[in-house]
Amino acid sequence: MVGTEFAGQQISVIGAARSGVAAARVLMALGARVTLSDAQPAERCSAERREAALATGAQVVFGATIDTALPPGTERVITSPGVPRTAPVLQAAVARGIPVWSEIELAFRLARVPIVAVTGTNGKTTTVLLIGAMLRASEIPAVVAGNISADAIKKTLVEAAFEVQEGVIVAEVSSFQLEWVERFAPAVAVLTNITPDHLDRHASFAEYAATKARIFAAQTSRDRAIVNRDDPAARVIGEGALPGRKIWFTRKAPPGDGPCAWVEHGLLYVRLEEHTEGLPVLATNALSPALPGDHSVENVLAAVAASMAIGGKPEAIARAVRDFPGVPHRMEYVAEIRGVRFINNSMCTNVEAAVRSLQAMDRPAVVIAGGADKGLDFGPLGATLKAKARHLILIGAAADRIEATLRAQGYLAIERAGDLEQAVQKAFEIASPGEAVLLSPACASFDMFSDFEARGAAFRQIVRTLQEAQG
Repeated sequence: MVGTEFAGQQISVIGAARSGVAAARVLMALGARVTLSDAQPAERCSAERREAALATGAQVVFGATIDTALPPGTERVITSPGVPRTAPVLQAAVARGIPVWSEIELAFRLARVPIVAVTGTNGKTTTVLLIGAMLRASEIPAVVAGNISADAIKKTLVEAAFEVQEGVIVAEVSSFQLEWVERFAPAVAVLTNITPDHLDRHASFAEYAATKARIFAAQTSRDRAIVNRDDPAARVIGEGALPGRKIWFTRKAPPGDGPCAWVEHGLLYVRLEEHTEGLPVLATNALSPALPGDHSVENVLAAVAASMAIGGKPEAIARAVRDFPGVPHRMEYVAEIRGVRFINNSMCTNVEAAVRSLQAMDRPAVVIAGGADKGLDFGPLGATLKAKARHLILIGAAADRIEATLRAQGYLAIERAGDLEQAVQKAFEIASPGEAVLLSPACASFDMFSDFEARGAAFRQIVRTLQEAQG
């Protein structure tokens, strides 16, 4: 039976959020003795969170100290991605010689089916959902899991690894989850791109990129490594020594005759083996309307290469791309009111994502941005706002810094709003028929909302209320 080595082990799970609770529940089912701890006191956690933790059957400790989180006899630590690597409890575990794993390392040890894992700064969720759709269209059972959160799509990788007995698991993987891996080796690993993000947690961009590269570290020559050749930081990683068999993807001509997915004369081609002809899969103008912009072409190329590497059929893959419904909170159409289109892009939590989203717009926009500051450089927004945005409305904790940066670049069409509802109302008043109101925050949500989904759901509801008021 898978996971028998954990029976009877004293295991400490750090962090009682979604992945920590899932890990505790699975370990309890495997017969481990589990302490599930969280640094937050119980009174500062929601009732739902407390109930979920207690329902695992583990020994639950809220307001944990190092000693209560690591009781005597602790043999292993499983950490949630929300717990920084520098957290005293994790550093204490290392100092005591206790192995520390992320939840995805545990998942890999339990998995009975191949894992396709996708990481990167932007495009992860879209690429994961595309791969899942392509495999299912090819009659290959595929379960989407991991650090993916798109409304109803919420299954941790450890849950999927414990439950799934046939087919493939397609997982979104974050840099936080890759901090504590040892043998995690996806059958197919995808790196979409690397641009500055999470610099409030990682010490530098170089450290962030190196953490992303860990998705390939334990692969073998039996595995596939799919890398974006057009992205400078990803390309550096791809040009290094990768243990998995590399497949580049690029919107340009293929580099030589090695494995690659590329665009030529308006067609997407894939070549999985060296010295073979590329196979045309579909035309770039045949992509679903829910996949706008050059960045969507990159996501499709990555997904096509990954799907075919795991056995997907070209005709079925093409059909899945044409029919793709899009991703909640990612360039999501909400409504059109008096000729003004409202688009929910709440998943856009960094500057590069905001730039790419604006570049994909086919009409002038009034943009709503701002939120929790992650220490990013807002400078790259300036030129794209000048080209694509008629007006910018700022909300949230980062508003001062965003406005100062953009005004210094000469972008002056900026207003402030006290909250998201006021921002939507102002944007509607400014926008003209044929234009759009785009929620594209370029920031995290935690200053005003619990997560980007809550922010996106609030935007939807505000727009629908506005639509009703307009008759």
